[in-house]
Amino acid sequence: MDRIRLRGGRPLKGTIPIGGAKNAALPLMAAALLSEGPLTLTNAPALDDTRTMARLLEQHGLSVAHDTQARIMTLGGTATNLVAPYDLVRKMRASVLVLGPLLARYGQAKVSLPGGCAIGTRPVDLHLKGLEQMGAKIDLDSGYMNATAPEGLKGAKIYFSQVSVGATENLLMAATLADGLTELVNAAREPEIDDLAQCLVAMGARIEGIGTDRLRIEGVKTLHAATHSIVPDRIEAGSFACAVGVTGGEVLLQGARMEHLGTVARVLREAGVELEEVPPNGSAGGVLVRRSSGLRGVDVMTEPFPGFATDMQAQFMALMAVAEGASMITETIFENRFMHVPEMNRMGARINVQGRSAIVRGVSRLSGAPVMATDLRASISLILAGLAAGGETIVNRVYHLDRGYERLEEKLAAVGADIERLPG
Repeated sequence: MDRIRLRGGRPLKGTIPIGGAKNAALPLMAAALLSEGPLTLTNAPALDDTRTMARLLEQHGLSVAHDTQARIMTLGGTATNLVAPYDLVRKMRASVLVLGPLLARYGQAKVSLPGGCAIGTRPVDLHLKGLEQMGAKIDLDSGYMNATAPEGLKGAKIYFSQVSVGATENLLMAATLADGLTELVNAAREPEIDDLAQCLVAMGARIEGIGTDRLRIEGVKTLHAATHSIVPDRIEAGSFACAVGVTGGEVLLQGARMEHLGTVARVLREAGVELEEVPPNGSAGGVLVRRSSGLRGVDVMTEPFPGFATDMQAQFMALMAVAEGASMITETIFENRFMHVPEMNRMGARINVQGRSAIVRGVSRLSGAPVMATDLRASISLILAGLAAGGETIVNRVYHLDRGYERLEEKLAAVGADIERLPG
């Protein structure tokens, strides 16, 4: 099993290209089920999660071709198998996003329940309730969701009792082929939702309210081929911004979009990390990040976009671990998302968890140590802690990183980090 070795204390300087967003790519790939296609996705990241989704779609009968050098993915065809098996779905919760498209286009689907995960249970009840409002009949049997829509899906007005990115994506895709008007109220507003909606419009869908919490979808009979560029990954950009924060230096996050960082940008500035938008001028532009003075403790609470992203909580904690003063980090989206805390404390951090909040008392410097990653964002937080630490840090179980960060160690080494992957 691969590990990552790094020695901290080196300021970062240079340019890091930001890849296509994992959290946008997965629903976009699922959207290929809505049309015989082909659907061509540019700026497509090569990640373990996108490879898992590709295998799932291929077993449904679609063709998936990914030119990783050109970063172009082409998907298309007709589903010949309407079952999403447990062996694939259990590897990645986003696999449940095939449910809406399969049901909308083919009138039936059998999808394994995704079960729990390391950062919480994340139930799919909002997905199922919305589809039932659209006329689907869903039975849960032997760990599978057996869904049918014998008369096709019908437009409905659906109120989400809580903001859910996955449910918004699943029902948005299903509504594109439903009969009549569907309205999604209290819909998620993440940039990845907007990206999915824009792609569906390019495929022939009729969607109003993009960028708001109220989406109106007028169903159409069929969707058609389209080409769409995947939005840059705001979580990757935020993670590298924190890397500059813990090490100092100056890095251009090429292709990153300031507006997609939302509250993360404001909080980083309050903590002493400078961010400047760089408009395209013969290049991709992006966000210039620098840290020229000390870090300050800042309180944050995770919230749906445009609030502080839960996927940035662990990275920000690494930043606060070496900031002056104390900070409180409150997690409101998922339970069990502080599993990186004991590992950071092994490196000399002073973090105390109380329920859904963590009190972080900054120290002048962390100390390198062998640590164990527990999930994707915990993994990157330990990398950041290692960049801030004196001595050598070994991060074990880095297969989590490969789910959401492409060539992480290469990108960091290119801007001055002392980091390498040790094959297992």
